[in-house]
Amino acid sequence: MRRVAIVTGGAGGIGQGIVHALARAGFVVGVNHFNTADAAQRTVDEVSQLGGDAWAVQADVRSAADIQRMIADAVDRYGHLDVFVNNAGVQTWKPLLEVTEDEWDFVLDTNLKGTFLCTQAAARVMKDRGGSIVNIGSGCNKIGFPTLVAYTASKGGIEMLTKVSAIELGPHKIRVNCVAPGAVEIERTKREVEDYAGTWGRVTPLRRIGYPDDIGRAVAFFASDDSAFITGQTIWVDGGLFSQPPWSQK
Repeated sequence: MRRVAIVTGGAGGIGQGIVHALARAGFVVGVNHFNTADAAQRTVDEVSQLGGDAWAVQADVRSAADIQRMIADAVDRYGHLDVFVNNAGVQTWKPLLEVTEDEWDFVLDTNLKGTFLCTQAAARVMKDRGGSIVNIGSGCNKIGFPTLVAYTASKGGIEMLTKVSAIELGPHKIRVNCVAPGAVEIERTKREVEDYAGTWGRVTPLRRIGYPDDIGRAVAFFASDDSAFITGQTIWVDGGLFSQPPWSQK
């Protein structure tokens, strides 16, 4: 029986790395996107070229109806769902005093509400046979980042949502864990500073930045039977960045 996974925001960036890692691990992967159908199809084609199997599925993670339709699509195709990865996320870079209500709602609805709605919908399908839900966190899970107030609040919420979900869903043999990346180079992050790799590599103990495949391998571990007795945990895939005192990063 094929193992089936869905990755939200799987069309690019870290999500694409997760899709590739799960496909290499033998999963057939649903590549979720909101409004990037072409990018999602390119990711599906890349998986196919690597000998894997994937399909593209559109859904807005802020919408319970969209999420239910996305999960129903997986069940209609394959009869079950084994793994769900909550990766979709957005950011607003603004000081606290300048963030608008609409900007706050957009970030919290996408990142935190979306993770809640997807976790709930996926667990309802998994509860009779078990499964694994993996949330994608951030250094913001435990450190406050100026000008990222909404994003930091959403990721802190995901940290605790992971723990509570693990407790409540454990009796259904559903594991819930979180992968918290450090400085990972994708197209979006490369625009944040002029020399992203140099800037963050210097202050990361392993002296390099991360890449989407680093995150993908950690997700694949949580999706596998190798983590069968692990739930409610956050693993920091950050090269040691957030294990050191802040002043050592200057």
